[in-house]
Amino acid sequence: MSAPRRLLTIGHSYCVRRNRELAETIAREGRGEWEVTVAAPDRYPGDLAPIVTTHDADERCDLRRLPVRFASRVHVMTYGGMRRLLGERWDVVHCWEEPYVLAAAQVAHAAGPGPALVYASFQNIDKRYPPPFGAIERYSMRRARGWIAFGASIEATLGPRPAYAARPHAVIPFGVDLARFTPDSAGRGAVRARSGWDVDGPPVVGYLGPFVESKGLPMLVEVLEALERRGVAWRALFVGGGPWEGRLREFAARHEGRVQVATGVSHDDVPPYLHAMDVLAAPSQTTPSWREQFGRMIVEAFACAVPVVGSDSGEIPHVIGDAGVIVGERDRDGWVRALERLLGDAALRREVGARGRARAEREFDWSVVARRHLAFFHQLLAS
Repeated sequence: MSAPRRLLTIGHSYCVRRNRELAETIAREGRGEWEVTVAAPDRYPGDLAPIVTTHDADERCDLRRLPVRFASRVHVMTYGGMRRLLGERWDVVHCWEEPYVLAAAQVAHAAGPGPALVYASFQNIDKRYPPPFGAIERYSMRRARGWIAFGASIEATLGPRPAYAARPHAVIPFGVDLARFTPDSAGRGAVRARSGWDVDGPPVVGYLGPFVESKGLPMLVEVLEALERRGVAWRALFVGGGPWEGRLREFAARHEGRVQVATGVSHDDVPPYLHAMDVLAAPSQTTPSWREQFGRMIVEAFACAVPVVGSDSGEIPHVIGDAGVIVGERDRDGWVRALERLLGDAALRREVGARGRARAEREFDWSVVARRHLAFFHQLLAS
Protein backbone atom coordinates (compact mmCIF):
# COMPACT_ATOMS: atom_id res chain seq x y z
CA MET A 1 0.00 0.00 0.00
CA SER A 2 1.43 3.39 -1.01
CA ALA A 3 2.07 6.07 1.58
CA PRO A 4 -0.70 8.68 1.96
CA ARG A 5 -0.30 11.97 0.20
CA ARG A 6 0.53 14.86 2.49
CA LEU A 7 -1.51 18.07 2.51
CA LEU A 8 -0.44 21.18 4.39
CA THR A 9 -3.10 23.88 4.66
CA ILE A 10 -2.09 27.26 6.07
CA GLY A 11 -4.26 30.17 7.20
CA HIS A 12 -4.57 32.73 9.99
CA SER A 13 -8.30 31.96 10.34
CA TYR A 14 -7.41 28.42 11.47
CA CYS A 15 -6.78 29.81 14.94
CA VAL A 16 -10.54 29.17 15.42
CA ARG A 17 -11.51 25.49 15.61
CA ARG A 18 -14.68 25.93 13.53
CA ASN A 19 -12.60 27.35 10.67
CA ARG A 20 -10.69 24.06 10.51
CA GLU A 21 -13.82 22.15 9.47
CA LEU A 22 -12.67 22.05 5.84
CA ALA A 23 -9.34 20.47 6.77
CA GLU A 24 -11.03 18.06 9.17
CA THR A 25 -13.51 16.97 6.51
CA ILE A 26 -10.78 16.56 3.88
CA ALA A 27 -8.99 14.24 6.31
CA ARG A 28 -12.19 12.23 6.79
CA GLU A 29 -13.11 12.13 3.10
CA GLY A 30 -9.51 11.25 2.15
CA ARG A 31 -10.09 7.83 3.77
CA GLY A 32 -6.42 7.25 4.56
CA GLU A 33 -5.21 8.49 1.17
CA TRP A 34 -4.40 11.92 2.58
CA GLU A 35 -2.54 12.99 5.71
CA VAL A 36 -3.67 16.52 6.59
CA THR A 37 -1.72 19.08 8.61
CA VAL A 38 -3.03 22.53 9.54
CA ALA A 39 -0.70 25.48 10.21
CA ALA A 40 -2.13 28.39 12.20
CA PRO A 41 -0.88 31.30 14.33
CA ASP A 42 -0.29 30.32 17.93
CA ARG A 43 -2.04 33.55 18.96
CA TYR A 44 -4.10 35.95 16.87
CA PRO A 45 -5.93 39.22 17.64
CA GLY A 46 -9.66 38.62 18.05
CA ASP A 47 -12.53 41.09 17.92
CA LEU A 48 -12.87 41.07 21.71
CA ALA A 49 -9.68 39.42 22.99
CA PRO A 50 -6.59 37.60 21.65
CA ILE A 51 -7.33 34.09 20.39
CA VAL A 52 -5.02 31.34 21.65
CA THR A 53 -4.99 28.45 19.19
CA THR A 54 -5.72 25.08 20.81
CA HIS A 55 -5.91 21.54 19.47
CA ASP A 56 -8.86 19.40 20.56
CA ALA A 57 -8.39 15.70 21.24
CA ASP A 58 -11.01 14.69 18.65
CA GLU A 59 -9.38 16.53 15.72
CA ARG A 60 -8.14 14.31 12.89
CA CYS A 61 -5.57 16.80 11.60
CA ASP A 62 -2.14 17.50 12.97
CA LEU A 63 -1.99 21.15 14.09
CA ARG A 64 1.20 23.19 13.86
CA ARG A 65 1.04 26.41 15.88
CA LEU A 66 3.40 29.02 14.49
CA PRO A 67 4.49 32.36 15.95
CA VAL A 68 3.41 35.35 13.88
CA ARG A 69 4.59 38.93 13.60
CA PHE A 70 2.47 42.01 12.82
CA ALA A 71 -0.72 39.95 13.24
CA SER A 72 -2.84 43.05 13.80
CA ARG A 73 -2.28 43.94 10.12
CA VAL A 74 -2.96 40.85 8.07
CA HIS A 75 -1.47 42.38 4.89
CA VAL A 76 2.01 42.42 6.43
CA MET A 77 1.71 39.49 8.86
CA THR A 78 4.45 36.87 8.64
CA TYR A 79 4.82 33.40 10.13
CA GLY A 80 7.77 32.14 12.14
CA GLY A 81 9.16 28.67 11.44
CA MET A 82 7.81 28.61 7.89
CA ARG A 83 11.07 27.54 6.24
CA ARG A 84 11.44 24.60 8.62
CA LEU A 85 7.80 23.55 8.18
CA LEU A 86 7.89 23.73 4.41
CA GLY A 87 11.20 21.90 4.36
CA GLU A 88 9.22 18.72 5.07
CA ARG A 89 7.82 16.66 2.22
CA TRP A 90 4.39 17.87 1.09
CA ASP A 91 2.40 16.90 -1.98
CA VAL A 92 0.04 19.87 -1.79
CA VAL A 93 0.41 23.17 0.06
CA HIS A 94 -2.98 24.90 0.31
CA CYS A 95 -2.63 28.54 1.35
CA TRP A 96 -5.75 30.23 2.69
CA GLU A 97 -4.15 33.66 2.59
CA GLU A 98 -4.91 36.10 -0.21
CA PRO A 99 -2.09 35.93 -2.79
CA TYR A 100 -1.29 39.65 -2.42
CA VAL A 101 -0.43 39.57 1.32
CA LEU A 102 3.10 39.16 2.61
CA ALA A 103 2.40 35.77 4.23
CA ALA A 104 1.38 34.38 0.82
CA ALA A 105 4.71 35.33 -0.70
CA GLN A 106 6.47 33.88 2.34
CA VAL A 107 4.70 30.55 1.76
CA ALA A 108 5.52 30.63 -1.97
CA HIS A 109 9.20 31.29 -1.31
CA ALA A 110 9.54 28.62 1.39
CA ALA A 111 7.58 25.96 -0.53
CA GLY A 112 9.87 26.01 -3.55
CA PRO A 113 9.06 24.06 -6.73
CA GLY A 114 8.32 20.68 -5.12
CA PRO A 115 4.71 20.64 -3.83
CA ALA A 116 1.63 21.78 -5.72
CA LEU A 117 0.99 25.24 -4.26
CA VAL A 118 -2.68 26.28 -4.28
CA TYR A 119 -4.10 29.62 -3.17
CA ALA A 120 -7.69 30.21 -2.08
CA SER A 121 -9.33 33.62 -2.47
CA PHE A 122 -12.47 35.53 -1.53
CA GLN A 123 -11.43 38.65 -3.49
CA ASN A 124 -14.33 39.85 -5.66
CA ILE A 125 -13.41 43.53 -6.08
CA ASP A 126 -11.15 44.39 -9.02
CA LYS A 127 -8.43 46.15 -7.03
CA ARG A 128 -5.04 47.38 -8.12
CA TYR A 129 -2.82 47.07 -5.08
CA PRO A 130 -0.25 49.70 -4.13
CA PRO A 131 3.42 48.68 -3.93
CA PRO A 132 4.58 46.20 -2.84
CA PHE A 133 1.32 44.22 -2.77
CA GLY A 134 0.78 44.05 -6.53
CA ALA A 135 4.27 42.61 -6.92
CA ILE A 136 3.60 40.17 -4.08
CA GLU A 137 0.46 38.92 -5.85
CA ARG A 138 2.32 38.38 -9.12
CA TYR A 139 5.17 36.57 -7.36
CA SER A 140 2.80 34.30 -5.40
CA MET A 141 0.82 33.36 -8.50
CA ARG A 142 3.94 32.65 -10.58
CA ARG A 143 4.85 30.06 -7.96
CA ALA A 144 1.34 28.61 -7.73
CA ARG A 145 0.19 25.41 -9.45
CA GLY A 146 -3.48 26.49 -9.24
CA TRP A 147 -6.02 28.53 -7.32
CA ILE A 148 -9.48 28.20 -5.79
CA ALA A 149 -12.20 30.84 -6.02
CA PHE A 150 -14.72 30.67 -3.19
CA GLY A 151 -17.49 31.71 -5.59
CA ALA A 152 -18.49 32.82 -9.08
CA SER A 153 -17.96 36.54 -8.39
CA ILE A 154 -14.40 35.77 -7.25
CA GLU A 155 -13.76 33.79 -10.45
CA ALA A 156 -15.16 36.63 -12.57
CA THR A 157 -12.91 39.15 -10.83
CA LEU A 158 -9.64 37.22 -10.75
CA GLY A 159 -9.99 34.95 -13.78
CA PRO A 160 -9.17 37.57 -16.45
CA ARG A 161 -5.94 38.63 -14.75
CA PRO A 162 -2.94 37.14 -16.59
CA ALA A 163 -1.36 35.64 -13.46
CA TYR A 164 -4.60 33.79 -12.68
CA ALA A 165 -5.65 32.99 -16.25
CA ALA A 166 -2.40 31.07 -16.74
CA ARG A 167 -3.18 28.64 -13.90
CA PRO A 168 -5.89 25.97 -13.48
CA HIS A 169 -8.58 26.93 -11.03
CA ALA A 170 -11.75 25.62 -9.42
CA VAL A 171 -14.83 27.42 -8.09
CA ILE A 172 -15.69 25.85 -4.73
CA PRO A 173 -17.99 27.45 -2.16
CA PHE A 174 -17.58 27.69 1.58
CA GLY A 175 -19.33 24.98 3.57
CA VAL A 176 -21.72 24.39 6.45
CA ASP A 177 -21.96 21.69 9.11
CA LEU A 178 -25.34 20.08 8.46
CA ALA A 179 -25.21 18.21 11.76
CA ARG A 180 -25.04 21.43 13.80
CA PHE A 181 -27.19 23.57 11.54
CA THR A 182 -30.36 21.56 11.03
CA PRO A 183 -34.13 22.21 11.17
CA ASP A 184 -35.43 22.16 14.75
CA SER A 185 -39.11 23.08 15.07
CA ALA A 186 -39.12 21.98 18.71
CA GLY A 187 -36.25 24.30 19.59
CA ARG A 188 -37.54 27.38 17.80
CA GLY A 189 -39.27 28.58 20.95
CA ALA A 190 -36.17 28.66 23.18
CA VAL A 191 -34.81 32.02 22.02
CA ARG A 192 -38.31 33.43 21.67
CA ALA A 193 -39.08 32.50 25.28
CA ARG A 194 -35.85 34.15 26.49
CA SER A 195 -36.90 37.26 24.57
CA GLY A 196 -40.28 37.30 26.31
CA TRP A 197 -42.04 36.47 23.05
CA ASP A 198 -44.91 34.06 22.54
CA VAL A 199 -43.84 31.06 20.49
CA ASP A 200 -46.84 31.62 18.21
CA GLY A 201 -46.92 35.30 17.41
CA PRO A 202 -46.16 37.52 14.42
CA PRO A 203 -43.42 36.05 12.19
CA VAL A 204 -39.83 36.95 13.02
CA VAL A 205 -37.54 38.68 10.52
CA GLY A 206 -33.95 37.83 11.45
CA TYR A 207 -30.56 39.30 10.73
CA LEU A 208 -27.26 37.57 11.54
CA GLY A 209 -23.85 39.20 11.12
CA PRO A 210 -21.81 42.32 11.86
CA PHE A 211 -23.75 45.43 12.85
CA VAL A 212 -22.33 47.66 10.09
CA GLU A 213 -23.94 49.80 7.39
CA SER A 214 -22.46 47.81 4.49
CA LYS A 215 -24.47 44.77 5.61
CA GLY A 216 -27.64 46.72 4.83
CA LEU A 217 -28.98 47.45 8.31
CA PRO A 218 -30.23 50.96 7.42
CA MET A 219 -32.17 49.44 4.52
CA LEU A 220 -33.63 46.68 6.69
CA VAL A 221 -34.79 49.12 9.36
CA GLU A 222 -36.47 51.27 6.70
CA VAL A 223 -38.16 48.23 5.19
CA LEU A 224 -39.51 47.04 8.54
CA GLU A 225 -40.94 50.48 9.25
CA ALA A 226 -42.52 50.57 5.79
CA LEU A 227 -44.10 47.16 6.48
CA GLU A 228 -45.51 48.51 9.73
CA ARG A 229 -47.12 51.42 7.89
CA ARG A 230 -48.72 48.88 5.53
CA GLY A 231 -50.21 47.03 8.50
CA VAL A 232 -47.96 43.96 8.20
CA ALA A 233 -47.30 42.29 11.55
CA TRP A 234 -43.70 41.33 12.30
CA ARG A 235 -41.10 40.90 14.99
CA ALA A 236 -37.36 41.37 14.42
CA LEU A 237 -34.29 39.65 15.83
CA PHE A 238 -30.82 41.10 15.23
CA VAL A 239 -27.89 38.83 16.16
CA GLY A 240 -24.31 40.08 15.97
CA GLY A 241 -22.32 43.07 17.13
CA GLY A 242 -20.62 46.20 15.88
CA PRO A 243 -20.88 49.97 15.50
CA TRP A 244 -24.56 49.97 14.57
CA GLU A 245 -25.63 48.37 17.85
CA GLY A 246 -26.69 51.72 19.31
CA ARG A 247 -28.91 52.49 16.31
CA LEU A 248 -30.52 49.05 16.55
CA ARG A 249 -31.23 49.52 20.25
CA GLU A 250 -32.85 52.87 19.47
CA PHE A 251 -34.97 51.07 16.86
CA ALA A 252 -35.86 48.43 19.46
CA ALA A 253 -36.89 51.12 21.93
CA ARG A 254 -39.25 52.63 19.35
CA HIS A 255 -40.82 49.19 18.85
CA GLU A 256 -40.82 47.93 22.41
CA GLY A 257 -41.52 44.23 22.71
CA ARG A 258 -41.20 43.62 18.97
CA VAL A 259 -37.44 43.96 18.39
CA GLN A 260 -34.65 42.04 20.11
CA VAL A 261 -30.93 42.75 19.76
CA ALA A 262 -28.63 39.87 20.75
CA THR A 263 -24.89 40.49 21.08
CA GLY A 264 -22.03 38.33 22.29
CA VAL A 265 -23.46 35.22 20.62
CA SER A 266 -20.69 32.74 19.78
CA HIS A 267 -20.78 30.82 16.53
CA ASP A 268 -21.50 27.63 18.46
CA ASP A 269 -24.65 29.27 19.86
CA VAL A 270 -26.01 30.54 16.52
CA PRO A 271 -28.35 27.63 15.58
CA PRO A 272 -31.05 28.35 18.23
CA TYR A 273 -31.22 31.96 17.03
CA LEU A 274 -31.73 30.81 13.45
CA HIS A 275 -34.46 28.44 14.65
CA ALA A 276 -36.24 31.45 16.17
CA MET A 277 -36.42 33.20 12.78
CA ASP A 278 -39.17 32.81 10.19
CA VAL A 279 -37.17 34.67 7.52
CA LEU A 280 -33.50 35.63 7.34
CA ALA A 281 -32.72 38.94 5.65
CA ALA A 282 -29.29 39.44 4.04
CA PRO A 283 -29.52 43.01 2.64
CA SER A 284 -25.80 43.62 1.99
CA GLN A 285 -24.94 46.85 0.16
CA THR A 286 -22.01 47.21 -2.24
CA THR A 287 -19.50 49.98 -1.49
CA PRO A 288 -16.55 51.21 -3.57
CA SER A 289 -14.21 48.93 -1.61
CA TRP A 290 -16.42 45.97 -0.69
CA ARG A 291 -19.22 43.74 -1.86
CA GLU A 292 -20.53 40.58 -0.24
CA GLN A 293 -17.92 37.85 -0.66
CA PHE A 294 -20.04 34.86 0.34
CA GLY A 295 -22.59 35.13 3.13
CA ARG A 296 -22.04 32.33 5.65
CA MET A 297 -25.30 33.26 7.37
CA ILE A 298 -27.18 32.36 4.17
CA VAL A 299 -25.97 28.76 3.97
CA GLU A 300 -26.46 28.36 7.73
CA ALA A 301 -30.06 29.55 7.35
CA PHE A 302 -30.50 27.18 4.39
CA ALA A 303 -29.27 24.30 6.53
CA CYS A 304 -31.84 25.21 9.21
CA ALA A 305 -34.61 25.43 6.54
CA VAL A 306 -35.08 29.15 7.23
CA PRO A 307 -36.17 31.00 4.06
CA VAL A 308 -33.74 33.69 2.91
CA VAL A 309 -34.24 37.06 1.24
CA GLY A 310 -30.94 38.44 0.00
CA SER A 311 -29.70 41.39 -1.99
CA ASP A 312 -27.88 41.08 -5.30
CA SER A 313 -24.57 42.29 -3.85
CA GLY A 314 -21.50 40.30 -4.85
CA GLU A 315 -21.72 36.55 -4.28
CA ILE A 316 -25.19 36.48 -2.69
CA PRO A 317 -27.18 35.68 -5.88
CA HIS A 318 -24.81 32.81 -6.65
CA VAL A 319 -25.15 31.41 -3.14
CA ILE A 320 -28.95 31.69 -3.08
CA GLY A 321 -29.53 30.39 -6.61
CA ASP A 322 -33.17 29.29 -6.89
CA ALA A 323 -33.47 28.44 -3.20
CA GLY A 324 -34.47 31.86 -1.88
CA VAL A 325 -35.56 35.35 -2.90
CA ILE A 326 -33.13 37.85 -4.46
CA VAL A 327 -33.93 41.57 -4.43
CA GLY A 328 -31.94 44.49 -5.81
CA GLU A 329 -29.73 45.88 -3.09
CA ARG A 330 -31.11 49.42 -3.49
CA ASP A 331 -34.70 48.37 -4.27
CA ARG A 332 -36.46 49.28 -1.03
CA ASP A 333 -39.93 48.71 -2.47
CA GLY A 334 -38.84 45.30 -3.78
CA TRP A 335 -37.67 44.40 -0.28
CA VAL A 336 -41.00 45.49 1.18
CA ARG A 337 -42.91 43.35 -1.32
CA ALA A 338 -40.68 40.30 -0.84
CA LEU A 339 -40.91 40.34 2.95
CA GLU A 340 -44.61 41.14 2.94
CA ARG A 341 -45.29 38.10 0.76
CA LEU A 342 -43.23 35.72 2.90
CA LEU A 343 -44.48 37.07 6.22
CA GLY A 344 -48.06 36.61 5.10
CA ASP A 345 -47.75 33.06 3.79
CA ALA A 346 -46.57 30.30 6.15
CA ALA A 347 -46.87 27.64 3.44
CA LEU A 348 -44.60 29.64 1.14
CA ARG A 349 -42.07 30.00 3.95
CA ARG A 350 -42.03 26.24 4.42
CA GLU A 351 -41.59 25.69 0.68
CA VAL A 352 -38.71 28.17 0.36
CA GLY A 353 -37.11 26.83 3.53
CA ALA A 354 -37.21 23.28 2.16
CA ARG A 355 -35.54 24.45 -1.07
CA GLY A 356 -32.79 26.04 0.99
CA ARG A 357 -32.18 22.86 2.99
CA ALA A 358 -32.00 20.81 -0.21
CA ARG A 359 -29.49 23.28 -1.70
CA ALA A 360 -27.38 23.13 1.45
CA GLU A 361 -27.26 19.34 1.24
CA ARG A 362 -26.42 19.40 -2.46
CA GLU A 363 -23.90 22.25 -2.64
CA PHE A 364 -22.64 23.40 0.76
CA ASP A 365 -22.31 20.35 2.99
CA TRP A 366 -18.69 20.21 4.15
CA SER A 367 -18.38 16.66 2.76
CA VAL A 368 -19.34 17.91 -0.72
CA VAL A 369 -16.96 20.88 -0.44
CA ALA A 370 -14.09 18.68 0.79
CA ARG A 371 -14.52 16.17 -2.04
CA ARG A 372 -14.38 18.99 -4.58
CA HIS A 373 -11.12 20.22 -3.04
CA LEU A 374 -9.65 16.72 -3.22
CA ALA A 375 -10.71 16.34 -6.84
CA PHE A 376 -8.92 19.60 -7.70
CA PHE A 377 -5.80 18.56 -5.79
CA HIS A 378 -5.75 15.26 -7.71
CA GLN A 379 -6.14 17.17 -10.98
CA LEU A 380 -3.16 19.37 -10.19
CA LEU A 381 -0.99 16.44 -9.14
CA ALA A 382 -1.92 14.49 -12.29
CA SER A 383 -0.91 17.43 -14.49
